Amino acid sequence: MFFKKSGGVDWLLVCLGNPGDKYENTRHNVGFMVADELADRANIPIQKLKYKALTNTITLGGQKVLVMKPVTYMNLSGEAVRQAVDFFKVPADHVLVVSDDTALAVGRLRIRKGGSAGGHNGLKNIIQHLGTDQFPRLRLGVGEKPHPDYDLADWVLGKFQGEDKKAMDAAVKKAADAVECILSQGLDRGMNRYNG
Repeated sequence: MFFKKSGGVDWLLVCLGNPGDKYENTRHNVGFMVADELADRANIPIQKLKYKALTNTITLGGQKVLVMKPVTYMNLSGEAVRQAVDFFKVPADHVLVVSDDTALAVGRLRIRKGGSAGGHNGLKNIIQHLGTDQFPRLRLGVGEKPHPDYDLADWVLGKFQGEDKKAMDAAVKKAADAVECILSQGLDRGMNRYNG
């Protein structure tokens, strides 16, 4: 039996996005929005700069969790994850990643135990740095780009408006609930309850 050193954490919750005001409330930043929702609920700000991320330790679902908002920009998110994994010796199956997904309708949630990056550069970089794709992830649908010629980067860096904004505000709360469910009751329970 291994005993964790004091100050250890049970999980890393890696919420993906891009740092800076210009990216706030964009489709690519739904991970940051979920982190902020959980921080608000716990009344604990996520603002300590460590492991190339804004972080804080929050108890969620009875687990001690390092919540991370990587400041590396999306495509290098794995650098932040690797540093925290190395420091806390957390296994990949206890690294829960929250990201946007253009293949899901706005506000839809999808929880998976592992798998490919599905074209998401943040996930791709985390897989590369962890050396495995077997880590749980919660993907939040941001909708497909409006037509095939539309630039994907422009789409994911666009802001939510109108009905999409309302749907996303509700989905962020639901995603925060899903995170708490996964941490307290396990991935299978989370998938059964939240995979639409």
